[in-house]
Parts: sequence; structure tokens; C-alpha cells
Amino acid sequence: MTVKALVFDMDGTLLDTLDDIADAMNSVLAEQGLPLQPTANYRQFIGSGARLLIERAVPESHLASATIDQYLAEFEAQYALNWQRKSRLYDGISTLLDTACERGLPLAILTNKPQVFADRCVAHFLARWPWRVVQGQVEGLAVKPSTDVSNLVTSALGLAPEEVLYLGDSDVDMYTARNAGYRAVGVTWGFRSEAELRAAGAQDIVHSPEQIVGLLG
Repeated sequence: MTVKALVFDMDGTLLDTLDDIADAMNSVLAEQGLPLQPTANYRQFIGSGARLLIERAVPESHLASATIDQYLAEFEAQYALNWQRKSRLYDGISTLLDTACERGLPLAILTNKPQVFADRCVAHFLARWPWRVVQGQVEGLAVKPSTDVSNLVTSALGLAPEEVLYLGDSDVDMYTARNAGYRAVGVTWGFRSEAELRAAGAQDIVHSPEQIVGLLG
């Protein structure tokens, strides 16, 4: 079936946000006197929402429901200070988005990034393109790979799920696409491995944004 819309994950797909997220979380760990995590570790920590980021970064001996809430608040405060310092669009994303717009394809974002930060990133890095919907993590709504969030995106697009390409860099993204009925496209320039993407059900693997154009038909 002809592709009629593109839906993107954000962190590790559209934007390289690894350093800013790692710096913010490590600031929290430092304030608490806990060991810092190497930046590379955050490649595995990111992708399932901010609460799971906390659970993965903080030593298990220091975790309890009350402290998770505290660490989460501290992380969000730190990230609010530096979310745009080192983050950038991946090479080739601008051209891909321009091409999609030239072909009249609606664009959407479906991310587990907290909604407030997803909106800020769009306004700062992605404002020149029209986004039909930007769906981030919001209180009371299950995060990806739940269909609770993907159904909102599908509804906003007004298309059959099989007409949509979903692009992401993690197993969570591939599960999200398959649960939603989208075509699951794994990108290898992000935070996770090609092997993980394939094991999670990627129907296509692309190594550069230019390759996505070939999937558009």
C-alpha cells in the first residue's frame, strides 16, 4: 500500500539528545552522592519514558517509590536547564522532512519524551515543518508501546494504520509500530543496535535518512 504519512520517534531518530539527557541525569546523581553513569549507558536507559530512565540510572539500593518521584522531579528540573545545549538534528533529517512535505505527506511525532520537552524540542529544532500531531508522554496515559498513545496519532492522521510508516531506533519503537499496525522501520543512526531492531520486528532497516525516501514509493 502507498505510504500516506510518516510518524517519527524523537530521541535517537530525529534528534541526537543523548548528551543532554545524560548530563541532566548525572547532575542528579552527583547531587545525591551516587556514582555517575557513562554517557554510553544512557543509550540503553532512554526510550521507555522518564520514570524508567530514573530506575535504570539510579542504583537499585537507592530506589523506592518515593525516591523515584524525587529523582524524577530533580531530573526534569535539570533537563529544563540544558535540553538544547548539545542536542541536534541528525544529518539528513532536514532533507527527508523537506522531501516528505514536497510530496504532501503528513508528519507526526510519537515519543515517550515528556510532552513539555517534546513540545520544546519541536519549537526549537523542528519548527519549520508542519506537524499534524506531537504526542509525548503525559500523566495518566500509558507510554509506548501501548496503543493508548498510537491510537491518538492514528486518529489525528485520519488514515488506515497500514498507510503509515513509523520510524524509530529502539525495540520499543518497533513494538509500538507493530501494535499500532504501522510499518515498522528501524533506523541505525540512533541509540540502539540493528540486531535489537530486527529482533523486535523491524520490517525495514535504514542506515541513513536518504534511504527512507526509497520506501515512500
